[in-house]
Amino acid sequence: MELPWLGEHCSERSCKQLDFLPLKCDACGEVFCKDHIRYDDHKCSSAYKKNMQVPVCPLCNTPIPVQKGEIPDIVVGAHIDKDCKYNPAQEKQKIFTNKCTKPGCKRKEMMKVVCEQCGGSFCIKHRHPLDHDCRGSSQPISKA
Repeated sequence: MELPWLGEHCSERSCKQLDFLPLKCDACGEVFCKDHIRYDDHKCSSAYKKNMQVPVCPLCNTPIPVQKGEIPDIVVGAHIDKDCKYNPAQEKQKIFTNKCTKPGCKRKEMMKVVCEQCGGSFCIKHRHPLDHDCRGSSQPISKA
């Protein structure tokens, strides 16, 4: 062997493989091969320090902080009962509610586009007086 100082042996008792790209566990600090780097693979005794999961409310998608020793399901349930900002009516609100009044057009717009001459509500395509055959004023419409 030409370079005996390269690499380290896996700290897993059953493995002890010489690995030239060893990985250091961020919880316990020991060195492992790629097959034993996960907390479960080497039965890491310090995994509880790093392996934290934050539950998320299924209704409002807000992360719910859980204190040590608390059961996440109970904490999320309490959040849903008290602090949840979920509004079921908000999902069903329609955004595009302003229907174009030009005959034959079925488009709807988010904001009302009102013609200054006839006062009708139109879509973006028919907003100009020439596009919706405006008959609102007696003034001639320029074709500029």
